[in-house]
Amino acid sequence: MTTQLIADSGSTKTDWRLLDADGTIHARQTDGLNPYYQSSAQMVDILKDQLHLPVTDARIEQLFFYGAGCSGSPVNGIVGNALKTLFPDAKHIDVNSDMLGAARGASGHQAGIVCILGTGSNACCYENGQITRGIQSLGFWLGDEGSGGYLGKTLVRDFFQDRLPADLHQAFQIRYALDRPALLENAYRKPFPNRYFASFTPFLSDHLAHPYVTELVTGAFISFLTTYVSRFPESVEWPVHFVGSIAHYFSRQLRTAVEQTGLTMGNLLKAPAEGLVGYHRNG
Repeated sequence: MTTQLIADSGSTKTDWRLLDADGTIHARQTDGLNPYYQSSAQMVDILKDQLHLPVTDARIEQLFFYGAGCSGSPVNGIVGNALKTLFPDAKHIDVNSDMLGAARGASGHQAGIVCILGTGSNACCYENGQITRGIQSLGFWLGDEGSGGYLGKTLVRDFFQDRLPADLHQAFQIRYALDRPALLENAYRKPFPNRYFASFTPFLSDHLAHPYVTELVTGAFISFLTTYVSRFPESVEWPVHFVGSIAHYFSRQLRTAVEQTGLTMGNLLKAPAEGLVGYHRNG
């Protein structure tokens, strides 16, 4: 069996799975890698510091990387160059989008619609191991409905515009002590505003029983499904799979949104890494 290294990288973290030649699977995790925000050299530094594999680099023959921001040349080359630097003896290095990774992980070798609901959001139609139809993602500021960034942004906006119920407003103020200058600094001047706003979603998780939270989360999912998924003609027949931490932690509200939009619920995975192991092992 060929030794394979598989990576699924979002905006926040990267899950790594090493499939050793004897069938052993080793799991590792590093910071997220995104070619829109990091150079090849920065990625190399991160991986040298954080990715410690139980085999020598020379033994890794195939490397499959699925990442946020990996939308094609030349950005995929930024990741590819970093991986070639770290694994110069690898015979095959393949860099693809996190969307394809989510699709292969959730749907395997079956046709389906696959959605990412994590720090960001995305959706595609998937068949025969490839994406056959996608959406025009406009990123955090112009889209990402249903994502952690979107939920956090909506929560914070409602807090500052006094649209939170009084009990939630007080709880939010006590927990975060957030003021307007700090908010605008993180939103417009610091990198990764999507990560920043997604960091507020634990507050929503802790208050899931509150009607405001239920309405906010379910409404965000319905907006995502009606804006993107229901527009696919395939949504009439194909199951809809979901991948990501937001889909996982707010699964009840997500299932309600799927039911209300008349779609068919498929698999729900917190992360696609284990599904990707099965896909490549059985490919």
